[in-house]
Amino acid sequence: MGRLLAPLAVCAALISLAHAGIEFTKPKAGETLKAGTAIEVEWKEGGDGPALSDLTTFELHLCFGGNDADTIVPKLAITTAGQFSAGNKAQGMVGTDVGADKPANAYFLRIVATAKTGGTLQVYSPRFSYSGMTGEFPDGVITAMKSVKGTSGPSSVDNTAKEGEAVDPNAELFDVEYTMQTGPTRFAPMQPVPPTKITKKTATPQHSTSSVDIARTILPIPSIQTTITQSQTHKVSSMANTVAAAPNPSDDMAKFLARWKD
Repeated sequence: MGRLLAPLAVCAALISLAHAGIEFTKPKAGETLKAGTAIEVEWKEGGDGPALSDLTTFELHLCFGGNDADTIVPKLAITTAGQFSAGNKAQGMVGTDVGADKPANAYFLRIVATAKTGGTLQVYSPRFSYSGMTGEFPDGVITAMKSVKGTSGPSSVDNTAKEGEAVDPNAELFDVEYTMQTGPTRFAPMQPVPPTKITKKTATPQHSTSSVDIARTILPIPSIQTTITQSQTHKVSSMANTVAAAPNPSDDMAKFLARWKD
């Protein structure tokens, strides 16, 4: 009997691991929602990552854009201090000026969950559309959408710490959109490393444009005192140049240079 129970226990453990993580169930992939109404969001345990019981708080944003990290635009905060212990549902009002109707399936949800062991898990919902929108998409979003096929959202990003690993206490703060942060200290994400080759022929903005107001009176003291940028993990190695330096000129050039010594 013991020999039979051991494999069953292993199978049960593997099944529990397979169903960990977060999987959005509402809105449905390809669904069209109406702008100016509340969006209802639901999820269940599924996919990859920690189990829901191992997650504590979360932030939920309505996004649009492509599937690459630099083309994702978190436009509207639906929940900024959610608790997984309160259930698997959330809702928030979505105005008509958030974005545009076209192209289709431009919208998706992003949940940034904090794990009990530290770190965060970012999960994206399938794509869906909106009708009744009166706003516009930035040119960069429209360009990024041209390469999107189907209704799958961006890939999940698991930065949670495994049991026994050391965790940066501020690690999850770098995942919060800069404009969504409050307080005198803000956290900026890790700066990207330039590629070794330039393949693009034209440049496109990485972020949407923002309005600018010209100051006409004395401005108040800035509320942001410090910005902390996430430490770079990229490593660079170097070595000494062992090639001997070229000797001084000894031909006609040497004679020419000698004329100017005095």
